[in-house]
Amino acid sequence: MCLRNLFRRKLRSLLCIIGVALAVTITVAVVAATTRYTTVIEEMNVYFNGKIVVVARGVFIIQAFPIGGALPESVVNTLKDIDAVEAVVPMLFNLNFKLENEGTQSFPFDVTIGIPAGNWSVLVGSTTLKNGSWPSAESDSRVVVGPSLAGQYNVTVGSTIEIEKHELEVSGIMETRSAFLSRSVIMPLKLAQETFRYPMQVNMVIVTPDEKADEKELSDRIEKKISYVMALSDHERNELTEPILSQVEAWNMGIKSVLFFLSMVLVTVVAVINVSERRKDFATLVAIGASRGFIVRVVMTETFLIGLFGGLIGLVFGTIGALWLGSTYTGIPITLFFPGVFEVVPLSFMLEILVSTVTVSCIAGVIPSIAATRMNITEVLRAEY
Repeated sequence: MCLRNLFRRKLRSLLCIIGVALAVTITVAVVAATTRYTTVIEEMNVYFNGKIVVVARGVFIIQAFPIGGALPESVVNTLKDIDAVEAVVPMLFNLNFKLENEGTQSFPFDVTIGIPAGNWSVLVGSTTLKNGSWPSAESDSRVVVGPSLAGQYNVTVGSTIEIEKHELEVSGIMETRSAFLSRSVIMPLKLAQETFRYPMQVNMVIVTPDEKADEKELSDRIEKKISYVMALSDHERNELTEPILSQVEAWNMGIKSVLFFLSMVLVTVVAVINVSERRKDFATLVAIGASRGFIVRVVMTETFLIGLFGGLIGLVFGTIGALWLGSTYTGIPITLFFPGVFEVVPLSFMLEILVSTVTVSCIAGVIPSIAATRMNITEVLRAEY
């Protein structure tokens, strides 16, 4: 009966469903895309849990990684001489370098990282290689690339790529689902210094405290001994990005609230119009013995169906929209997002949006259903008949 009533008002019902679907589409596309970016940012700090990241004072930090800045490589020896320091690993981090094709395999790298040969685990942990091997020496002119880059540009072990006019051989491809590592190119530190013209320089140093050391106290001692650096503990790194992540979360919540409210208003208006047009039908049903609860269920079921259909349609187009946004802002072909679609738009998020949409639509049916039960049956029947 409820479906039949909706189909009797095809245009109005269709426009209402489209309106709800549009709201859901925008919500899913924007919120899922921004949430994915914040997840990647948060993931970047996982690699150095329990470690201190030393960077040049005043540089901008995204979780554990500096954007720009430089430190003399000699700072490594100074750090090793500080009590309670167990290990020190220098790194050179470069973000978003665009390359032009000059006859060899060239592509835009999201992240390029130089690490002393043999110290790869400080970043990649237990990550293994799908194919190939790690560069074996600092003088090695070979690199390891992430699976996303390799898949996008058909890079295999033995391929030659060009970075900053340096021809480099791909020695291995990582086996990882990490969004950060999958878009990374990792090479020996000396090779990175030569490639990006950072002679005897690095821009971050990873310090591992010994077991008995207090992380905060050690950070303070490092900054006191080396005045031109910042020594950031886990807590301090999180504090730097927490305001940004909080603002993104507030933005997402605002988008969801506004669009759900507009959906509720739209469904309410359509339901009120439908109830007004069917006063005669409802009055007749009550007159022949139908309960007022039955009338409420009819109206609520119609708004439920509008929310369900609109939510399902919106989820489909919203997911495509989220993948399109990700492709647009990263330069990664959208086809590479499809295998990991549920990482961009998790099933739990889809279920949350669908349940929220249906709930909002049901709430929107409360006022029309109450109005339908409070009509004066006698007056309606006299007026209609």
